[in-house]
Formats: sequence, C-alpha cells, structure tokens
Amino acid sequence: MSDAIKHECGIALLRLLKPLEYYKEKYGSAFYGIQKMYLLMEKQHNRGQDGAGLASIKFDMEPGQRYISRVRSNDAQPIKDVFAQINERINHELEEHPEYQDNVQLQKQNIPYIGELFLGHVRYGTFGKNNIESVHPFLRQNNWMHRNLIVAGNFNMTNVRELFQDLVNLGQHPKEMADTVTVMEKIGHFLDDEVSDVYKECKKEGFSKIEASAVIAERLNIQRILERASRNWDGGYAMAGLLGHGDAFVMRDPAGIRPAYYYHDDEVVVVASERPVIQTVFDVPFEKVVELDPGNAIIVKKNGSVSVKEVRTPLVKKACSFERIYFSRGSDAEIYQERKDLGKRIFPAVLKAIDDDTDNTVFSYIPNTAETSFFGMAEAAQDFLNQRKAKAILDADEQLTTDQLHEILDVKIRTEKIAIKDAKLRTFITEDSSRDDLVAHVYDVTYGVVKPTDNLVIIDDSIVRGTTLKQSIVKMMDRLKPKSIVIVSSAPQIRFPDCYGIDMAKLEGLIAFRAALELLKERNMQYLIEEVYKKSKAQENFTDAEVVNYVKEIYAPFTDEEISDKIAEMLTPLNTNAKVKIIYQKVEDLHKACPKNLGDWYFTGDYPTVGGNRVVNRAFMNFYEGKDARAY
Repeated sequence: MSDAIKHECGIALLRLLKPLEYYKEKYGSAFYGIQKMYLLMEKQHNRGQDGAGLASIKFDMEPGQRYISRVRSNDAQPIKDVFAQINERINHELEEHPEYQDNVQLQKQNIPYIGELFLGHVRYGTFGKNNIESVHPFLRQNNWMHRNLIVAGNFNMTNVRELFQDLVNLGQHPKEMADTVTVMEKIGHFLDDEVSDVYKECKKEGFSKIEASAVIAERLNIQRILERASRNWDGGYAMAGLLGHGDAFVMRDPAGIRPAYYYHDDEVVVVASERPVIQTVFDVPFEKVVELDPGNAIIVKKNGSVSVKEVRTPLVKKACSFERIYFSRGSDAEIYQERKDLGKRIFPAVLKAIDDDTDNTVFSYIPNTAETSFFGMAEAAQDFLNQRKAKAILDADEQLTTDQLHEILDVKIRTEKIAIKDAKLRTFITEDSSRDDLVAHVYDVTYGVVKPTDNLVIIDDSIVRGTTLKQSIVKMMDRLKPKSIVIVSSAPQIRFPDCYGIDMAKLEGLIAFRAALELLKERNMQYLIEEVYKKSKAQENFTDAEVVNYVKEIYAPFTDEEISDKIAEMLTPLNTNAKVKIIYQKVEDLHKACPKNLGDWYFTGDYPTVGGNRVVNRAFMNFYEGKDARAY
C-alpha cells in the first residue's frame, strides 16, 4: 500500500504451564517467558509502531509482594524501548544481588516481569493522540487480587457513545468516552458482579474472608463475565485480558473481523494476532496453530485448564480481507498463496490494457509488500507466454529449424525491480510546491531497462487515497519514458470507510469516492448527492439496525471501469507524457483468492455489523456538511 494507512494492532498472550524451574532447567533461563514475549511482539511489529506495552503476573505471591508489573512505551521504537527498560531493571537487580543468579524463587520474588502470565500489545493508533495513556495494556487496579484486570486488544467499537451511556446508567463515572475505557470498565463491572455473587456463595458455605479469596478465584466463571460484558458491543475485536490471580482470556468478535490464533501444549498456551508468529517463535507446524472461532473465547484458568467457549452468538464470518491483502505478515502459508492468487486473477485485465503485448511490457511492483502479488501476476504472464509459444510451434506450416525454435523459446516475460524507496529522504520543506517536488523523489528508479516503446506495469497492494501515486509514483515512472503506465491494485476500489480498526474513517479521503463525485458533476447528476444526504439525515434517530447504507447510490450509476478511468485521470500529474491507466481487482476475484476472509465492506458497503451502516451514514453527513470529523 503506497499510501500511508495506519491499521490494526497486535496482541500476544503467553501462559507458562510449568513451574519456572522447569524452564530454567530445560531452556537455561527463568526469563523464558520474557524472551518469548519479545519475539512474539517483534514478529508482529508490522501491526503496530505507535506504541507497545507488556504486563506480567506472578502466581502465588505473599501479601505485600508485588505480583503485577507493566511497562509501556510510545518511543519511536517502542518494542525495543519496552524490552530495554525490562532488561535494564533485571540486570540492575542481578548486579545488586548476585545471590539471585541461580535461584529461581529469589528471582521471581524480587525481580519484576518474571512470572507465569504475560500480555503484550503493539499499537497503531487510529483515533486520539499517541500519548502514553493510549498505549495498551490497560490496568484496572484493586486490592482484591481477583478484581485486578489487565486488558489489551486489537479492536474498534462503532457504538462507543452507547457503551459509555451504559456505564453511566450503571452508576459509573467513566473518565473519558473512548472504546478502550468503556470496554475495560464493562468487563470490570461484570467481573465485580461475579466476584460478589461467588463471595455470597462462600459465606453461605462457611468460608472465612481469607479462605473465600482462593475459592472465588477458582470458581470465577469467565465465560459468563464475557457474555454479559460484550452483550452490546458492536465492532471488530480480538480482546485479551488477565485477572490478578492468574486467569486469562482472549475473545473474538462474532463476525470474526479481527484475527486471533492460539496454540497450547503441556508447556505453554499462546495466543497472537498472526499464525506464523506462533509457528516461528515456538517452532510448531501450521496445523498445530488454531484459529479462534468468531464469537468464541479461549479461557485459561489459573489451574492451567484450557477451554474454548462461545460468548457471543456467531454471525456470518466476515474476517477482514485487508488482513490477507496487506496487513498480515506474508509468511503465513495460506496468505502467501492468496496474495499470489490475487496477482494471477488480475492478469487478464492487465493483458487487455497492454493489448496482449507482453514482449514490449516491463512488469514490476511497489511497495515491497506487493511483491508476492507481483510473483502471481508474473506467473500468469509466463503462462500466457507459454501458451503463445506452444501455439506458434504447433501452428508452424513446416518443421522449425533450431534457430527458429530458439527464437520462439527465448522470448521471456520482462520483470524488473523498478522502484527502490530512499528511506533516508525526508520532506522537510512544508511549502506545497517545494514539498511536492521532494515527495516525487522519495523513490529511486532503475534506469536503462524500460524503452520508449514499452508498457510499464506496476502492481500495488491497494490504492486508497492516491496521494502517493500522484505526488511520487506516476512522476517517477514517467521519468523512465515508457509508452504507457499501468497501475494495478491487487485490491478492489475502496469506496466506503472502515470502522473496525483501520484508519479509513472519512469518505472524502477515498479516491474512489472523489472520482464518483467528479463523474456525477460531469453528467449533471449532482442532485444524487443531496438526495443521499437527505436520506442519510432522515436516519439520524433510527436504531442501528434500521439504518440503510444509501451511500451506495453515489456509485450506482457507474461501472467499475468508469470509476477506475476517472481515478487514473485524477491521479495523473500535469505534463505526464505516458498514458496512465489504473486497474482494480474485482470483488468476486478477491473472494475467490481469499475464501476464508470475506469481509469486504470497504469495497461493497456491506458492513458485517449494524453499527457499520451508522458509521457510513454519519461519514456522508460529515462530508456534506463540511465537518472535518471522524464518523465514530
């Protein structure tokens, strides 16, 4: 994705199922858990670079001994900073107290972060300031061990105002209207309720207050807590939590919008946002890492029992397709093949755009994350060329000479590394004309491989706003003097805002929306804009379930190709010599390539939860009324 789009967060939960002495003996260190958490978070750094945090819990500590530790950072390299702080503290304690070196129990009692239960988070902020208070995990403290709650998640709720009001109606006084606060307090409220109910049972059974504490921890029904807390949540989420005494959970939204995978054996239980992260860190095969089903929670009790329970009635699974197109690490076995298939499936449209002339076409990609789709496109091009070669040989009127055969067989698909990003270049001038000139040079180009008679085909993951294309990429490609430039998006046209965690909240930021508006203007159909606004405005007081996405009517008069051609026109800078064409993936081909991730609301406007229609409705009204505001 050449446009800078913030997206997704990453979670990592780790429970050690053996005593710390076991890991010291087998792996040489009681710091095994911390080391694995570093890898789990670093291997997901693609998911969050605005902040990082880690929380740990020690089991069976005496009153007065610290058992919860937390460290967070919004440093420029937050994961590195988090573990630098942890290492500094550990090394300081070991230097000050040499007697801790080989004594696991002394290490656990006296050194922070050495424990049995860990929760890590890497953050991409899509809303609010990037201050340290916004960095997960969040901590809800209490003197009763089992009422301590630590929460971190990859999520966004569409109905924050409603959830906030629910808390007010419960008699609470939330410190701010943010989904992180409302979610944690909602879980905390029902945790408190559950603790109170179990305590009443303990009193009836004759337990003292001290005795009741351990019984409460054992009997807490995490499934029921999560069922009650999440009843009114509308959004996409993978939510992780730790309780002070040692229970842990990760729950996934009913539509499976946000991802979660888990693995457990007799040593560990681990949950992460991406499958290959677990495979790599724990050296386990693909089939051993399980996807958490939508609406389910994996619950790990302090006693080590592991269960998967349904906490919300699952909806039709609409897992985010952007996970597959761009956001996830491409080393996942399924994702790698899906991205290649995206490139293969769009090749027929590319072939049409170049008039079947593969001999005079150079194929490449930008940015690096589009490389896998490029491989698929190049393979499809090679298949086309092989068919052409076979036909030429079979259709020959007489037996071919060796030279003639070589002439046919030696033709190759021309693939090149055309663009290389100059990571050191900074656009330090803010004045528009000067800045645009610098932006155009963010990438270096490879000279001497493109001829004036060539088409230049460049595949990208997706085209969202088109800013980088216009200011940099098209200008850069035009310097190579090709006959035509074909920009290929492995994703379909992004027409609608996201509201489940990706930073695409405003309609006017989407180039497909702006192109549709231009077409309406050109064809004297601007009345549709006002009609859609009136229909949207009329729904302001509707319940979420009643709201209809009328923004679809903005696109309805036009074919996909008409909108793509208008986008190409709008994103072609003045004085561009080459003919520029933009091709987008078809939604049906996206679904064929990524059959397990059918969430396509950004392309189709078919939101998987009722709150999605509310968000697009509000986004359109904000656009029409000129409000520079988010829709959720």
